[in-house]
Amino acid sequence: MKIEKIETSKHRQERILVYLEGGDLLRITQSELLHFGLYAGLDLDGETVVELRKSAARSETRTRAANMISARPLSKKELSGKLRAKGASEEDAAAAAGWLEEIGALDDAAYAAMLVRHYSAMGYGEGRLRDELYRRGVPKDLWDEALAAAPEAEKVLERVIAQKTGGRPLDEKGRKRLCDMLLRRGFSWRDVKAAMNKTGETIEEQEDG
Repeated sequence: MKIEKIETSKHRQERILVYLEGGDLLRITQSELLHFGLYAGLDLDGETVVELRKSAARSETRTRAANMISARPLSKKELSGKLRAKGASEEDAAAAAGWLEEIGALDDAAYAAMLVRHYSAMGYGEGRLRDELYRRGVPKDLWDEALAAAPEAEKVLERVIAQKTGGRPLDEKGRKRLCDMLLRRGFSWRDVKAAMNKTGETIEEQEDG
C-alpha cells in the first residue's frame, strides 16, 4: 500500500495525515512519522499499517491525557476512565496515565491532599472528605496521610456555625436544620453536638450519624 502524500492537519497541529493509495487515510503524529521513516512513495505492507495505527492511537491517547491533566487535576483512576470514555483502549489509557505519573505530572498523593484542603475549606467534615476521596478514585492507602493534614473538626464547625447563624440564637427548628446540615456535610454527631453546645445551643441526644 503506497503513500501518496503526507501533510500536517489544518485542524490539529500535532496530527500528521498520511494518504494511501485506494483512499485510506492514516492519522498519526510526528513520532510515528520519524519512527517508521515515512515519506511519499513509500510502500507499506499490511502489518506496518496495523502497527502505525496502534502507535498513533497510543500517541493520541498520551496527548489527550496531557491536555486533560493540564485542564484540571485528576486521579490516575479518573484520568484512565476519561480516556477510555473518549475511545482509548484500556491498555493505552493505563500506559498514558502511567507515563504522566512517571514524569511527575500525575500524583495521586498530591491530588488527595488538594481535595482534603479544598473540601475542608468549604466546610465539610471527615465523612464527606472520605466520600470525595473514594469518588475521585484516590487509592485508600493514601487517605490517612491526606486526612491527617485536615483542620480539626472543631475549628471547621465553629466557622460554619458562625457563618450560618450570624451569631444569632436559633429556635428548636433552626437548631435541628443546622444539625442535619452539618451531619450531611460529614461531621460526626459527637463533634456536631460539642460544637453546638459550645455556642450555647442545647440539642437533644441522638445516635451518631
